Amino acid sequence: MGYTRLFERGRIGGLELRNRIVMPAMGCSLAASTGDASPEIIRYYQERARGGAGLIITEITRVDDETGVGTPCQLSVTDLKFIQGLTRLAEAVHAYDSRIFVQLHHPGNQTPSRLIGGRQPVSASDVTCAVVGDKPRAMTTEEVENLVRQFVSGAVVCQRAGIDGVEIHAAHGYLIGQFLSPHTNHRTDKYGGDLQGRMRVLVEIIMGIKAYCGPRYPISVRLDGDEFIPDGLKLEEAVIIAKTCEKLGVAAINVSCGTYESGYTIIEPASLPEAWKKHLARTIKANVSIPVIAVNNLKHPAVAEALLEEGVCDFIGIARGHLADPEWGNKAKAGRDERIRKCIGCMECFRILNLCRPLECTLNPILGRELHFGDDSLKKTGQGEPVAVIGGGPAGMQAAIVLAKRGFKPVLFEKADRLGGAMNLADVPPHKELLGEFIETMKLELEDLGIEVRLNTPGSAALCQEIGAKAVFLATGGNPIIPDLPGMDHAVTSTDILTGAVKPEGKKIAVIGGGVTGLETAEFLSANNQVTVVEMQDEVGTLLYASAQKLLLKRLTDNGVVIRTGTALTEVGEGTASFKDKAGNVSSEAFDLVVLAMGVRSDKSLRDELEEAGLTVTLIGDSEKPGQIREALHAAYDKAFFFRV
Repeated sequence: MGYTRLFERGRIGGLELRNRIVMPAMGCSLAASTGDASPEIIRYYQERARGGAGLIITEITRVDDETGVGTPCQLSVTDLKFIQGLTRLAEAVHAYDSRIFVQLHHPGNQTPSRLIGGRQPVSASDVTCAVVGDKPRAMTTEEVENLVRQFVSGAVVCQRAGIDGVEIHAAHGYLIGQFLSPHTNHRTDKYGGDLQGRMRVLVEIIMGIKAYCGPRYPISVRLDGDEFIPDGLKLEEAVIIAKTCEKLGVAAINVSCGTYESGYTIIEPASLPEAWKKHLARTIKANVSIPVIAVNNLKHPAVAEALLEEGVCDFIGIARGHLADPEWGNKAKAGRDERIRKCIGCMECFRILNLCRPLECTLNPILGRELHFGDDSLKKTGQGEPVAVIGGGPAGMQAAIVLAKRGFKPVLFEKADRLGGAMNLADVPPHKELLGEFIETMKLELEDLGIEVRLNTPGSAALCQEIGAKAVFLATGGNPIIPDLPGMDHAVTSTDILTGAVKPEGKKIAVIGGGVTGLETAEFLSANNQVTVVEMQDEVGTLLYASAQKLLLKRLTDNGVVIRTGTALTEVGEGTASFKDKAGNVSSEAFDLVVLAMGVRSDKSLRDELEEAGLTVTLIGDSEKPGQIREALHAAYDKAFFFRV
């Protein structure tokens, strides 16, 4: 399918862009701890430029080293010494006919004091961010005036480095947004009061950049269309701010929404549909004549094209889509949509970032490691050597793909009649459809590389020897954990439910296990049954990112699902189940069905047979250690990357 609008040229100010695809700012923690543009972050952005992004906007970039730290390893523009690294970054992006803006940022009350050496966070007023929890102090008038100078100075650093423009981050509840919002701005000086006062700091920053960088240097303002908190910034005021920015000569408005306190509205988990917030950008675009960039939780090029055709925005923000697949733009342009590894909204990227680790993605094992693990670094030493891969789940498919790229000849054995393994169950619960698309994408990657796949064929030592393999990647997954308790023959597993082997309706069901699988199975069952989730620990869904966990628990509550923590299963009878609480009290309750969702144990049953036959065995995925899809794909990629016979 051709995407005429998506790939037409566009302009932001005097800057011509090769298409309408923008990679908006996302924290990546790939900069040097000094704030310099490291080789890793340069390669990260270079890959997105090579992959087809017309404009790249860097991660949140520090303008203040004292109270403005967003992440420990974050780009900085607080000193002229950063020009050298930013110059190399600009050159790397320009080499692919893409353009780059640096996003100027200060977190305000949305930075914890531990990130700023124990100092007290600052804000427009002393309003605490409920998520961060550290009470800020209100900036003095003189400090706000200095903040303006810091933003302007940062823009000068960017311009000298050859960066094409800057973006002022005035959204997501960060410091400039804290001045704009009535929720956080209770000031009585010139930077508070009515909307004109609340806008003053933004106006002064824009005017300062214009004065020092010249009227033609492009400025984008990232703006919340709605903060989605009761007393926060609303669309009506956002329109006024956007119109003011236009009058001041701003080149583009980048529309987003939400703050830390509204959580999932900034970075949406899988359950929110594509383009759910398009009314925000559409309204702002209807009131300004400068270009509007907008993020809309987009996964598919066809939806992006439709938004351009509808006049929702002028440029499409593809954020996490560029994390999952840096080739998003090139694949869309070539009509290879089905080969795009589409973001599944699992939120693992942000969970990892919150640990102060470099950015990672469930579906893209190379993310954040492009310099060392990218395709250009693969040692193509396979020389056609056959390698057996047993198990066609995500780990097995990923290993086969990397081995083929390295010049080996993998043969993939799968006992079932289709590829996908446990992912064929993971995509069954509500809002998990994109996992099904990912399975199809991986199948096409195998096909494109000419990898031989043998379905309905359980792997064995004899088959490995038949193809001449000396080594095997064992990816046979895991088996459901069945506890050694009385009455387990009366229970079923989540696998039985998700495969459709057991189809209860109108039943009272206990789901044992409050992990991701248990909660998603409970949601699946709750459409037609009365469901209770029983978990031994004090919390459920602990491996989920906070916003994804919150939304899932809300849906379960809305569906009438009861969640009981601190409770252990002790026995299953015919129509009953017995439980023990933390105090040791045992009780029996009536349940029509008990569903076990207690995780899996690694299936290593083939390993001894293979090793006895003289084969070198590499365990990957759940065969090695039960875990999430991200862990399986990463381990498979790494082991295949370094593999040698």
